[in-house]
Amino acid sequence: MYIGKKVRLREYRKEDIPLRVTYINDPEIIKSLTPDIPYPMTLHEEEKWFQSVTALNDTYKFAIETLNDSKFIGGCSINSVDWKNSVATVGIFIGNRQYRGKGYGTDAMRVLTDFVFMQMNINKIRLIVYSYNESAIRCYEKCGYKVEGVLKQEIYKDGKYYDKISMGLLKAEYLSLKTTAYIHRSLNKDAIV
Repeated sequence: MYIGKKVRLREYRKEDIPLRVTYINDPEIIKSLTPDIPYPMTLHEEEKWFQSVTALNDTYKFAIETLNDSKFIGGCSINSVDWKNSVATVGIFIGNRQYRGKGYGTDAMRVLTDFVFMQMNINKIRLIVYSYNESAIRCYEKCGYKVEGVLKQEIYKDGKYYDKISMGLLKAEYLSLKTTAYIHRSLNKDAIV
């Protein structure tokens, strides 16, 4: 279990599955997670996915749970790890609509980022986001991720073409951000005294 200011990342539980199916089938989530033609996920498929969740294949799947009331609100994961080059690919979603746009996703992303760099000792994290997902782009930027490349009009959704954006963060950049944040907190704390 890994804890942030608003959320904890924990293992998936069998009781999460029905709610996860609801989250995954939300049209906004489907649009954000995959460029494929949308198709509803069944409870049976989600149960099979749950049975396959393991860290043995270098993927890590976390449920996102609120700290204040232990509510399961979404998920995040390390989808692949290139150990030779020390690069991990991550993803996240907040399925519960009432928790979107309120900092829960940003907090979860910060906790996931810290896990990848500090527990796995990875040098770089990368992710893919679609240009229509502006809230996700803002979330990643708040966590220190930067645009590394744009594939123009790679995604066709709802009658329009959109860009596929590659974002990344290096461990050295992350450590610098953490140090800067710590110094700012210390200075603000001293200013109050």
